[in-house]
Amino acid sequence: MTTVFDTLRRWPDFEAPELRAWDAADTLILDEAAPLLEAAELAVIGDDYGALTLGALERGARRVRVHQDSIAGERALAANGSGDYRNLPLTAELVAGATLVLLRLPRSLDALDEIAALVAAHASPDVIVIAGGRIKHMSTSMNEVLSRHFGRVDVSLARQKSRLLIARAPIAGALAEPRRQFHEDIGLWAVATGGVFAGTSVDIGTRALLQVLDGGPTFRSAIDLGCGTGLLAARLKALRPEAEVLASDQSAAAVASARLTMEANGLDVAVTRDDALSQYPDASVDLVLLNPPFHTGAAVHSGVSTKLFEAAARVLRPGGELWTVWNSHLAYRPVLAGIVGQTRQVVRTPKFTVTASTRR
Repeated sequence: MTTVFDTLRRWPDFEAPELRAWDAADTLILDEAAPLLEAAELAVIGDDYGALTLGALERGARRVRVHQDSIAGERALAANGSGDYRNLPLTAELVAGATLVLLRLPRSLDALDEIAALVAAHASPDVIVIAGGRIKHMSTSMNEVLSRHFGRVDVSLARQKSRLLIARAPIAGALAEPRRQFHEDIGLWAVATGGVFAGTSVDIGTRALLQVLDGGPTFRSAIDLGCGTGLLAARLKALRPEAEVLASDQSAAAVASARLTMEANGLDVAVTRDDALSQYPDASVDLVLLNPPFHTGAAVHSGVSTKLFEAAARVLRPGGELWTVWNSHLAYRPVLAGIVGQTRQVVRTPKFTVTASTRR
């Protein structure tokens, strides 16, 4: 019998057809949930490409509420199938009155704490949370986080290198608040919600770019592409208050964090949730800053960075510049030269290289 897993693809397929859009943790979650699905008020959280949502619908679920941090995940779900579901932000509406929550465990304990607190505060008192992941990405600290918000947490047997944490008896309490940290060396606050990369710290790639921005090009408009908490955009705006500075990320957690970072620093920077600058017109900005990811989930895949280089090339005006930081061993310079234009090295360390590529 054909199932949703036979046709499930990443979005767009398209870029990495060799990477599967589901794994054994998805099937383990659905098998455990199967007897509950038809009668459940169901919420699904962290469903990367739609496997849990479409699998639950296939097994009898109705009116599924879904939160996917990545806008690419939302597009994958829409491309992979249709049905009685709706996408919602990570707010009370997502889990209000839910009797069953299916969750792909996030890597970040802060993200798990944020989700668990939300479910415990707003779901049904009878809610069951079935949270699963690959064993290599799980830790006993996850049990401890869930135990702060639920009176009972059970651990399943392992199957195909996957395992479940099943939480019941919610303990309603305060919701997780965004974290704040002031960085004296750059004179900025960083504010982070649970799921954003690097939290309130300054990751070393971003720091490498920050250290050279004072000597960067003049510009009237700039975009921080893949902005995370927005520190690069915030620094640009602080350096050149008269310029139009924008920030963009496909992650809902990043966009929420960047907006809070701008508010904390009193900076007028527009932040958008977007996939590879699809909302921005061609040849419209002078400068793009990029600290690209080089992972797709747990897999290293260069297509992620290539897609962002192409997006930057499209939105840059002729003569505009893309300033990129990348792990030195990746040797992106010829790739950037081919996609954007002439590329020069700004600074290089054993770990990171910063380059400036001029749009041809």
